[in-house]
Amino acid sequence: MRAVVYARYSSDLQHDASIEDQVRVCRRRIETEGWSLERVYSDHGASGASHLRAGYQALLADARKHQFDVVVAESLDRLSRDQEHVAALYKQLSFHGVALVTIGEGEISELHVGLKGAMAALFLRDLAQKTRRGLEGRVRQGRSAGGLAYGYRIVRTIGPDGAPTTGEREVDENEAEIVRGVFAAFAAGVSPRAIAKDLNQRGVAGPRGNPWGASTIYGNWRRGTGILNNKLYVGTLVWNRQHFVKDPDGARRLARPNPQDELVVVNVPSLRIVSDELWARVKARQSATRVSVGLDETVRPERARRPRYLFSGLLTCGACGGSYTLVGARHYGCANVRNRGTCGNRLTIRRDVLEETVLRGLKDNLLHPDLIAEFVTTYQQEYNRLRRQQANEQASARAELAKVDRQIRNIIEAVKAGLFVPTMKDEAAALESRKAQLTELTRDQVEEPPAPHPGLAEVYRRKVANLTQWLNKDELRAEAAEALRAMIKTIRLIPQDGELTIELVGELAGILVLNKANRPRPGGARAGQITLVAGAGFEPAAFRL
Repeated sequence: MRAVVYARYSSDLQHDASIEDQVRVCRRRIETEGWSLERVYSDHGASGASHLRAGYQALLADARKHQFDVVVAESLDRLSRDQEHVAALYKQLSFHGVALVTIGEGEISELHVGLKGAMAALFLRDLAQKTRRGLEGRVRQGRSAGGLAYGYRIVRTIGPDGAPTTGEREVDENEAEIVRGVFAAFAAGVSPRAIAKDLNQRGVAGPRGNPWGASTIYGNWRRGTGILNNKLYVGTLVWNRQHFVKDPDGARRLARPNPQDELVVVNVPSLRIVSDELWARVKARQSATRVSVGLDETVRPERARRPRYLFSGLLTCGACGGSYTLVGARHYGCANVRNRGTCGNRLTIRRDVLEETVLRGLKDNLLHPDLIAEFVTTYQQEYNRLRRQQANEQASARAELAKVDRQIRNIIEAVKAGLFVPTMKDEAAALESRKAQLTELTRDQVEEPPAPHPGLAEVYRRKVANLTQWLNKDELRAEAAEALRAMIKTIRLIPQDGELTIELVGELAGILVLNKANRPRPGGARAGQITLVAGAGFEPAAFRL
């Protein structure tokens, strides 16, 4: 038996040693069974919610080529945490005659795929419910449900039962003075950006030791985030503002606000930092600012955050890791330069130049002969599959049609013989209706699968060449842009020799990395060129488009 190992980790709390540990226990199982280890597939720092992982996709590709007989993993959730993906993996491996074995479950069967996925989902939901119940109990006691707001510090005490208490906190007077200063400055008319720059220049550490930013101070007034919106500073603890749901397409956790009647509000006067009068002045200025810019307070937050441009929200600075945002009508620049003054990357790039450069790089890579050939092959395979499916459906329809004909003749013969009951008329009418449907289904004969059309490659080439044009069509722009953004996690703009290198990170790399003709080239990309980074776990980590 030719065996391969798959290992993966995703959490920041794990590291490469986790891969080594998984491989070690899998190797021990392989040696016990007397199998031969052919290869190890691994994904480092890759979420199990996504199936577009380099190691995972390479495993599937080699399974289709019959390069091994059994896949060994530590547990089923190492391969995927999505029940849909696990079922699809099992079906593909079974079709190609490959067994799936895990250290925890043994040889995987349909029973494992169905029951284990359902049990995991029920367990997680039950655990989430119990966790929320416990957190609510802590909040109603005036304690923290998690996290530590700026201006407070944790209090370590021993409870009556001898166990250390959790969730206790008290005012940190040094940070509280900073909070009062921020409130006073904003109420006096100073902008959040100017406040953040002043604090950074004075060397004042922000929340969790990070530099101050305008968003850290102003936050989101609807969600209660940001220094200026935290009601804890006036002695009111508010919990259960939002819940999280997972996007089934992007597999990202998205925050959703809870109804007002589900909020848990508790008075904690001992944690007050700001006076009611100063809080009211800040709220009055925030409200006036929203009115002055014409912000409709009835707009739902998720609609207000909809990206305006193709790559809005995806751009990051390669020097400091901060966001690249519009600094004018047409140029992107590092937000930390403008808002915090903590980055030295002052290079900007025009929005139209950025979009054209990224799309041109993707277009050039997608036009590689190997990818065109892969498209033609995959298209033909899918076409043939659909034709075979249609042929099978017609064969079943013809068999059923013959059966219906026999039933109709039996009724006619029964009537001729004088055996008639009222229900026979309705049954005959139903059979005649079904016969008409089946006759229509079997009318068109399924032809043999044709050879690939000689112009199919040219169709693909023309569609890709017009990528930019399609993205700019009014009727297609929103859907096409959403699909493209779903496959690009980050676009890094890296300053290099006075120019910006554009680097892509995301699942799109997981698709293009499968093209073995793409080999890394030495040297860094220059302006007008882009590098594609597949993310941790992809080998090689970067290659030129």
